[in-house]
Amino acid sequence: MANNMTLLVMAAGMGSRFGGLKQIEPVGPDGQVILEYSVYDALEAGFDKAVFIIKKEIETDFRNIIGKRIEKMIDVEYAFQEIDKIPAPFTVPEGRVKPWGTGHAVLCAREFANEPFAVINADYYGKGGYKVVKEHFDNSNEFCIVGFKLANTVTENGTVSRGICEIENGYLKSVVETHEIPAKNDYPEDTVCSMNMWGCTPKLFDELEVGFVDFLKERGTEMKSEYLLPTIIDGMIKNKGEKVKALTTDAKWYGVTYKEDKQSVVDALAAYTAQGLYKKF
Repeated sequence: MANNMTLLVMAAGMGSRFGGLKQIEPVGPDGQVILEYSVYDALEAGFDKAVFIIKKEIETDFRNIIGKRIEKMIDVEYAFQEIDKIPAPFTVPEGRVKPWGTGHAVLCAREFANEPFAVINADYYGKGGYKVVKEHFDNSNEFCIVGFKLANTVTENGTVSRGICEIENGYLKSVVETHEIPAKNDYPEDTVCSMNMWGCTPKLFDELEVGFVDFLKERGTEMKSEYLLPTIIDGMIKNKGEKVKALTTDAKWYGVTYKEDKQSVVDALAAYTAQGLYKKF
């Protein structure tokens, strides 16, 4: 069972709808970025290493603005998700600029995770998810997902894409990527969705490597195809009988999908700090 835990943070996205590098936008009372809160919460839960998956082109800014601060909190490694980081004989289609997706992002961090790990986006997940993932791997080697109530993840500033989860007997049965979900929607109040907070063991990397080759054969010539982590894990469940424990949290998720979302994140983190959930860091 796990003593060591690594946090993989997928931070290579350019934030197209947000309009910039949301990973380095200050949101905390003292100029902290969201990722600092993610690492703070993971460290508090018992994680001991963070791996940031970024683009090489943002490395200098990322290290200067975020890395130097977080390296004081926890051991940090950097993995690079580059569009040309694909196996031979495949090549990048001329004109493609879009990254290959979350499955490819995690695969790019293979050399840095030799122990159970959690995967997250560059968003705010609250404290509870990290705690339940760590507790899970202290007692099990099964994969897990931390599901959020859909109502705790939507924004008034536009539609969102969410992985809608089907859970049966405490395990994830399926996750279906669903797009254009508005803040006011027809989903039941107890609908659970994936926010890309997964708990995995290193055996995932073998699955990702083989699956990526199949993906490139089928869709590698497209301009915007994406190799998505939820799709891969969904396939492992359905085709290989993989057991993925469904953990849940009542925490409210915060992200900066749109520029207008930033103020709600700032306000929430200020309130959490005032409540004593975060000490000065």
